[in-house]
Amino acid sequence: MKWEVDLGNGVEKKVAKLPQTIRDILNDLITDLITKGPIQPEWPNFSQLNKGKKIAAYHCHLKKGKPTFVACWWVVDKKIKLMEINYVGTHENAPH
Repeated sequence: MKWEVDLGNGVEKKVAKLPQTIRDILNDLITDLITKGPIQPEWPNFSQLNKGKKIAAYHCHLKKGKPTFVACWWVVDKKIKLMEINYVGTHENAPH
């Protein structure tokens, strides 16, 4: 069964302002999240953000360099396989 991936509050507006190349990379990440689930070790700098906490949250780099772009997501519900991307943007403003 595939996962469902939603964009969190305000994320859609931020995505619309990103360069097209970053949006394309984000679409590739979303495809991987849908088909493979929240654990994405093949993506650059993938890591779990809140180890030991009840909510599983993760991040990875979409583009290295200056500026570095990242995406952050969390598992909303494991049973129904639902994730939410809660941040996409530059590394400096990321919530981690």
